Amino acid sequence: MVRCSDETLYTGITTDLDRRLTEHNGLGTGKDKGSKYTRVRRPVELVYQTRCSDKSAAATKEAAWKKLTKSEKEKLIRS
Repeated sequence: MVRCSDETLYTGITTDLDRRLTEHNGLGTGKDKGSKYTRVRRPVELVYQTRCSDKSAAATKEAAWKKLTKSEKEKLIRS
């Protein structure tokens, strides 16, 4: 989960966290591959991460987090 410059939270999954953060912040070489959402809300900062056993488990967690309210996400970040 990343916090965008406008204080919103963005949740996603990746197999390479460093690469994905670089993409979200528009750094590095090549085409801008950050998400459409984060592209206009830079810079982003990593505020929460967890490892999952496989892509399916990651997608399940991501879906659950996206259903949380912002205050519930903030509580998760603080935990």
